[in-house]
Amino acid sequence: MLRARGRSILVLFMIALPVLAVTAASVVQATADVSSLEGVERTMGSAQARVHPTGGSAVLQAPDPGSGMWTQTGSGEASTSAELAEALGGRDFITIADGHANIPLGDRRVTALATEVDLSSPLAEGLFDLRVGELPARPGEAVVNDAFAERGVAIGDALEVLGHDVTVVGIGRDAEHRKELTVISPPGSFGDHFTGDRVAPDWLVGGDPVLWSDVLALNELGALVHSRAVLTDPPPVVEMAERMGYDTGRGLYITVAALVITMALLEVVLLAGPAFAVGARRQARNLALMAASGGTPRQARRVVLASGIVLGGLAALIGAVLGVPLGFVLLPVVQRFSNAWFGPDDVNWLVVSIVAAFGLLSALLAAVVPAWLASRQDVVAVLSGRRGDPPPSPRTPVLGVLLLGAGIGLSVAGVRRGHLFNFYEAGQYAIAFGAVVSVFGMIFIVPLVVTLLARLSGSLPLVMRYAARDAARHRTRTVPAIAAVAATVAGVVALGIANTSDEKQNRETYTRSLPMDTGLINIYPTESMDGSASVPPSQQTWDRAQAIVRAQAPEIDTELVEGLRFASDANAFVHVSLSVPSAQMLLSGWGGTLGSDLLVGEVVPGFLEVDDEGGARAALQAGKAVVLTDHPVNLDEVTLTMERWDGEGDETASTSSLTWPAHFVETDAEMPPTQAIIPAAFAAELDRPVETVALYLGGEISKDQEQAIREEITGLDANAYLIVERGYETPDEIFILLLVLFTLGGVLMLGGTLTATFLALSDARPDLATLSAVGAAPRSRRGVAASYALVVGFVGGVLGALVGFIPGVAITYPLTGSAGQSCSSGADGMLVCESAGPFLDIPWLLILGLVVALPLLTAAIVGLTARSRLPLVTRLT
Repeated sequence: MLRARGRSILVLFMIALPVLAVTAASVVQATADVSSLEGVERTMGSAQARVHPTGGSAVLQAPDPGSGMWTQTGSGEASTSAELAEALGGRDFITIADGHANIPLGDRRVTALATEVDLSSPLAEGLFDLRVGELPARPGEAVVNDAFAERGVAIGDALEVLGHDVTVVGIGRDAEHRKELTVISPPGSFGDHFTGDRVAPDWLVGGDPVLWSDVLALNELGALVHSRAVLTDPPPVVEMAERMGYDTGRGLYITVAALVITMALLEVVLLAGPAFAVGARRQARNLALMAASGGTPRQARRVVLASGIVLGGLAALIGAVLGVPLGFVLLPVVQRFSNAWFGPDDVNWLVVSIVAAFGLLSALLAAVVPAWLASRQDVVAVLSGRRGDPPPSPRTPVLGVLLLGAGIGLSVAGVRRGHLFNFYEAGQYAIAFGAVVSVFGMIFIVPLVVTLLARLSGSLPLVMRYAARDAARHRTRTVPAIAAVAATVAGVVALGIANTSDEKQNRETYTRSLPMDTGLINIYPTESMDGSASVPPSQQTWDRAQAIVRAQAPEIDTELVEGLRFASDANAFVHVSLSVPSAQMLLSGWGGTLGSDLLVGEVVPGFLEVDDEGGARAALQAGKAVVLTDHPVNLDEVTLTMERWDGEGDETASTSSLTWPAHFVETDAEMPPTQAIIPAAFAAELDRPVETVALYLGGEISKDQEQAIREEITGLDANAYLIVERGYETPDEIFILLLVLFTLGGVLMLGGTLTATFLALSDARPDLATLSAVGAAPRSRRGVAASYALVVGFVGGVLGALVGFIPGVAITYPLTGSAGQSCSSGADGMLVCESAGPFLDIPWLLILGLVVALPLLTAAIVGLTARSRLPLVTRLT
C-alpha cells in the first residue's frame, strides 16, 4: 500500500469522498429536520398541550397530529367550550389564533401570518424571542419578526391588519418562521371574532401533563390535541396503526432505502474496482511466489482483501471524521434557503456509523473479484512474465441475459400493475427493482462485449486497436470501469426520460383560458375572517384598475366584463345550470377565470372564441341568450335552473327555472370561462345583481407590462390578480433538473473513465516501452490513452443508454398514464371521453451528450494531458 501511494490515495479518495458527502448531508438533515418534540416550544410555548377545537364530530388522531395523521369519525356532535374545559380538569389555558392576512406596505401589499396570543402569559413563553422594544401589553399593539424589519418596518409604525390598525412596539425572532412575515398581537387586536384560518381559536393548556388518556377524551369531544407528554412518550407504533387503520409504511420505506443503498454501493464498488484490480496485478508475482512456496488460494485472497479492509477502513474513518464538521460548516449556508429555523445542532451517530460501515463494505466488495482472480492465476504464466486474464466464462453472459430478461419482465409487470399488484405504488417499485436487476445483468454482459469489440477492432488504427485489445486482455480493471459508466448513464437516461415525458404530459394536457398573449384582471370579493359577509369590489375599484392598465399599456384595448354574481353568502350558495329539452350536454366543461357563469351584455367579449360572432351579436341585440356549446345544437330555447342550497350544502332551500329564447354557438375553447351571454332583460328576470366581474386586456402584453400592471393592481386591492395567457411554459426547474442530471452523469463518467484510463496506462508501462523500442512515435502513448478513454466511455455510454431505456420507458406508464381523460360532447350531446395518456418523450440531446459528446471530450482531455515520454522501464520480452 505504501509502495503504491498514488493508487492508494486514489482508492482513499473514491471511497472517502462519498462517505464524507453523505455524512455531511446527514448532519445537515438531522439538524434541519425538527421533530415535533424538538419544535414543541415553537407551536405551544411552555404549555403542556395545544388543543384545537375542530368544530365537528369526534376525532381520530395519531400521537403527533402535526404529521397529518388525523381524521374525523363522523359520529357525535361538536362540543362546547365548557365541555372541553371540563375535560381538561380545571387546567388553566389561554387562546391562540393565527391566519394569513394581506397587509399594506406603502404602495404594495404583502401576505403575513397574523397571530393573536397573550405573549405576556407564561404559557406563551418561547413563541417569540424579543430583540428590540417590548412585548405588546394591550390590544392594538403588536410585535413583528425580523422579516418585517428587513422590509423597513420599525418600532412605532402602524400596520393595518384585517382592517384594524396595530402599532409595532417590538421586533424579534418568531420561533417557527424565519422568512415568512409575522405579526403577533394580544387577543382582540384583529377584531372581536378573529379565529384565523380555523373555526375557533386554539387553546394553550398549562397545569399537569396532558396524557394519552386525556387526549383520547378530548378527541371524543371533537378536539385535536398536541401534547408535550404524548410526544415525549408516545404509544407504540403498531397500536397506533391498528387504531388509525393504516399501514406503518415501513415495508415501502425499507424497499426504497434498499434500492437506493444498493445502487450507491454498486457505483462506489465499480469505481474503486479497477484500482484493486491493478493492485492485485502488481502483486501477482509475489502471490505466485507465495503459491509456489506452498501458499493456498485462500491465503492469496486474504492478501488482496486485506488491502481492501485497510484502505476501506481508513477511507471510511477519514470521511466520517471530516464529514461531521463539514456538515456544521454548511448549516449557515443551507439555512439561507429555508423558510423555517433549523433545530439544535444534531448528529445522528447511527447514520454516521452506517455510512462509514458502507464505505468499508464498498472497499471490501471492490476487492472481492480481484482477490478471487488472484487466487486462481496461473503460477507458471505469471512467473514467466506472461500477463492477461483468462477467457471469460460462457456462463457469465448467459446469467447476464437472464438477469436482463428478469429486469424487463419486472418492468412490464410494473406497467401492468393492475393485473399483478394490489396497489398503485407496487408497480413503480417493481419498475425500480427491475432497473437494479437490469443493471446487474448488464455488468455480467460487459466482458462479452469487450471481447467482441477486441475481435472486431482489426481494421481500426493502431492506437484504437491496441486500446480495444488491451481492454479485453485486462478485463478485471476494464469491466468495473465500463460498468460504472454504464450504471451512471442508465440512471441519468431513465430519470431523463421520466422527466421529459412528465413534461410532455403537462404540455399536451394544458388548457388555454384566454387567447394567446391577452390578459384578464379579476378582483374577488373581500372575505372577512370574522365570519361577516363578503364584499364585492366597487365600480370605482374597477375604473381605477382600468386606468392602471391604460397608463402602463396605452396600446392595449380594455373591456369591462359584466355578469351575474352567484357567489356564496353567509347562509347559502347558488348553483346555476343551462339545459335543453333533449337533455343534451351543452358543454363538457367551463369556468376557471371569471367570477360568473353568466355574462351580461349586447356584444360577445373578445376573449370568447366562438365560430359565429356576427350571429351571436345579432342574437343579443334581438334579446336572445347566446349559449356556448362544443357541438352543433339546432334549438331556439334554453332553460336556466337556479338551485339555492343552505349554508351546510346538505339540502336544497329553493329551486327556480326560467326558459328564454336562445341562439347556440360553437366555441373552439377547450375550457370556456362561462356558459352563456344573456341580455339585460333576461338578467332582470333572474333577480340577481349585475356586476363587473372582470377586466379584459385585448392586446399583446409584454412581460414588463405584465409585471408593472400586476404590482399596481395588487396594491390597489389585495384580492386583485392578473392572468396573461402565454400558453404552456416549461418551468425553469425542468431545465435545471436536466442540467443537474447531465452534470452529475458527466462528473461520474469523467471520474470513472479517467480513473480506469490512468490505471491502465500505469499498468501498461512495459507494453508502451516495448512499442517505443520498436519505433512507435512519442505521441502514440497519447493516442493509446485517448483511445482507452474512448473505449471505456463509449462502450459504457451505449450499454447504459440501452439499459436506461428499460425503466425509463416503463416508468412513463404509471407516471403519465393517470393524466385523466379528455372529454367532449358528441353529436348527440352525450359525453365522449378518451384516455389522455401515457406520454413518452425521449431526451435525445441529453442521451447524445452522454453517449457521444462526453466520451469524445474525455478522450480529448486524456490525450492532451497524458505524458508522451516515460522513464525507461524493463520491456516485455
